Amino acid sequence: MNAILEQMQGFGIIPVVVINDVKDAEPLAKALCEGGLPCAEVTFRTDAAEESIRIMAEKFPEMLIGAGTVLTTEQVDRAVAAGAKFIVSPGLNPRIVKYCVEKGIVITPGTTNPSDVEQAIENGLEVVKFFPAEPAGGLKMIKAMAAPYVGMKFMPTGGINPNNVRDYLAYDRIIACGGSWMVDGKLVNAGEFDKITELVKEAVQIVKEVRG
Repeated sequence: MNAILEQMQGFGIIPVVVINDVKDAEPLAKALCEGGLPCAEVTFRTDAAEESIRIMAEKFPEMLIGAGTVLTTEQVDRAVAAGAKFIVSPGLNPRIVKYCVEKGIVITPGTTNPSDVEQAIENGLEVVKFFPAEPAGGLKMIKAMAAPYVGMKFMPTGGINPNNVRDYLAYDRIIACGGSWMVDGKLVNAGEFDKITELVKEAVQIVKEVRG
């Protein structure tokens, strides 16, 4: 498996963050690192996303930072130039996947059905996002899809929370779960970074309990 994907597997949980103001980027990155989860998927749907990735990557070079909700090849270029080490998209856009693969950029595109997984295999991918995880059938659906595609692993995102994350993490075909409960937008906007650190520590503990 690719080294970046292995890192993600080691973390077990990838915080999915929405940053509306670049001033929050540095304290948020600090809170994640202090909580023991030096990684983030920064969603590219806000005006602050690109600069936030740049700040986080520069101030915390030990962090694994990716860009989420990437919908165009132009966004891929901007995210990578800012310091993103991986790309995540809500769905599987063959053009974006091919673009990333050709450039050697790690991408985990969103999938919800076997046809999506087959497109991912066609492009040589080892891991896909499963999104939106809970509305699309959750762990039951992932297990059903994983059966015929023995080489594919999954990163479920959407509706993952402290109550169900253990079940997902216990399944060996899941490398990591994307989650936003520990980096809730309300906490970020309110500057409650101490609370975020606490929630991140709890998330890290869950991963340890399940995966040892």
